Amino acid sequence: MYGPLMLDLEGLTLNRREMDLLKNPMIGGLILFARNFASTNQVADLCMAVREEAASDIIIAVDHEGGRVQRFREGFSAIPPMGEILKQTRDLELAKQKAYGLGAMIALEVQGVGIDISFAPVLDLNLEISEVIGDRAFSGQLDEVIALGRAFIKGMNDYGMATTAKHFPGHGSVRADSHIEIPVDDRPREQIISQDMRVFAELAQDYQAVMPAHVIYPSVDKHPAGFSEVWLKDILRQQLGFEGVIFSDDLSMEGATVAGDYHARADIALAAGCDMVLVCNHPTEAQELADADKLPVNKENSARIATMAGSKLAYNLAAVQASDSWRELSKTLA
Repeated sequence: MYGPLMLDLEGLTLNRREMDLLKNPMIGGLILFARNFASTNQVADLCMAVREEAASDIIIAVDHEGGRVQRFREGFSAIPPMGEILKQTRDLELAKQKAYGLGAMIALEVQGVGIDISFAPVLDLNLEISEVIGDRAFSGQLDEVIALGRAFIKGMNDYGMATTAKHFPGHGSVRADSHIEIPVDDRPREQIISQDMRVFAELAQDYQAVMPAHVIYPSVDKHPAGFSEVWLKDILRQQLGFEGVIFSDDLSMEGATVAGDYHARADIALAAGCDMVLVCNHPTEAQELADADKLPVNKENSARIATMAGSKLAYNLAAVQASDSWRELSKTLA
């Protein structure tokens, strides 16, 4: 059974506290950051140690989108920002081919060190309003984001990785950064649904997981999307027919503070419809949540989370980069 809590590690190796914590039934996921990376061999050894010494059934994740959000650098391919793809090719069909190839390359390389998923793609619109989104988005045009997003998702899926669409229903129309502020999108409901959310609606049967935004949309609900039954149960599940995993965004972000303390944030997010909640860079609070042993662990959520498991490509990135698949992708992208 996969527990509903995803947390992080302090450094390059597992310490005794973390080994014990990862065995807690509340824990179902682990996210790695740049501080956990020194080399491809080291991070592969870390992932192997997690599974062999602490938790064999755990989803290991990383934010490896490309551009400014690529946690691992040395030894990995340099992935450009998604917003550069169409600018470089100036042709949508060529851009779709490159989006597919980049999704495939990320999937191959990230799984090559033992990690299951990269939290990608960003399906927000880049309307030149939100700096935290910016060139992480494929484009500011609906049809372009849908086309490039679909190609990227297929690339990831074809090479064994489940995808996570973010940040539902769209973070691109608010200037505030939800990491450090509480963003509010005051647009009418009809505009949000027909513009930003349309991307998520069109691709709802393509991606395998979704991460809602820590943004309040007052015309729809008073709660941020990640804490809202209206957004997650009524709109995402029922109206869009999405049956995959719902990950909360990091509960440590300022945009999550409206829900209360960490226990309240986790409880409300899970009750609203999230399958797994993230607590990053706050080990004390994560430990307390796990030790409280009060988060729901159930077969339905666990079965959904299990679909995010990757193919574990022998924990050897060098072998992956020597493969015909990687070489062909590398030539295509070059």
